[in-house]
Amino acid sequence: MTGRDFAGYRGGAPDITWPGGARLAVSVVVNIEEGAELSLGDGDERNEHIYEAVERVEGVRDLCMESHFEYGPRAGWPRIRDALRRRGVAVTLNACGRAVAATPWIAAEAVADGHEVAAHGWRWERHVHMDEATERRAIAQAVAAIAGAAGTPPLGWHTRSATSPLTRSLLIEQGGFLYDSNAYNDDLPYMVDTAAGPHVVLPYAFDTNDMRFYNGGGFVFGSDFARYCIDAFDRLHAEARHAPRMLSIGLHTRIIGRPARIGGLEAFLDHALRHEGVWFATRAQIARAWRAGLGLPDWAPRPCPAGFAP
Repeated sequence: MTGRDFAGYRGGAPDITWPGGARLAVSVVVNIEEGAELSLGDGDERNEHIYEAVERVEGVRDLCMESHFEYGPRAGWPRIRDALRRRGVAVTLNACGRAVAATPWIAAEAVADGHEVAAHGWRWERHVHMDEATERRAIAQAVAAIAGAAGTPPLGWHTRSATSPLTRSLLIEQGGFLYDSNAYNDDLPYMVDTAAGPHVVLPYAFDTNDMRFYNGGGFVFGSDFARYCIDAFDRLHAEARHAPRMLSIGLHTRIIGRPARIGGLEAFLDHALRHEGVWFATRAQIARAWRAGLGLPDWAPRPCPAGFAP
């Protein structure tokens, strides 16, 4: 067994204070996947089959599934955007390149509101079985689409589910990524050594995530989401008296954007905003602050190699 780290900080995390004297950084991530899900109608090899119900439609377009995913951009995103704007909360959009290409106004609105647009792959798919050429192409396509819609290339990357063994090294080689979120193993950022120097990993979370409204995940009412995320917040806020902490909250426009669920997000935000020592930040801001706290120089992207031209 190689390459695994079970020790982490072992209670000895760096004594870093977030900007403004905060001790708890809260990262809200809005996943933009709609339009990037697999669909025969978009020329893919099969249809996506996981939604609130799991049903496979093979050989023909699944118009029902397509309609489910369309809800996010049409109705869910406006609700989420309004909740964030009214509270002045900056978030990271974890956006698939093909989704941004289909709904470029979402990226433009996010940038106008002060949010970050990071990369979530080209299609909404796993990279674990990709060969190197395919993965290079997927990274390049995602970067190009986001740069076109948001005005700047993405600084962060998060693969759906499992990465390939090459994913992180390809991101480093691409030269434009400050951080990735392809880990779930801590409540703090950490650094990994690479050929290009120290690289920031910002662990993500599947428990404080609205995906748990689906398929027996435990959330039924909006208040379920709020209660769980508030419990996580309160615990990390208390621990942050002794060491820095980071909380990731995962959202999806087609899930938390539903009328019966959006109140759960609003309740969590209102609870967290009542507390001192809390910094709501984009993941790029958190990655830069972590580097600065460790005394590392500010990060700057390297030129993109020709092999990553989309």
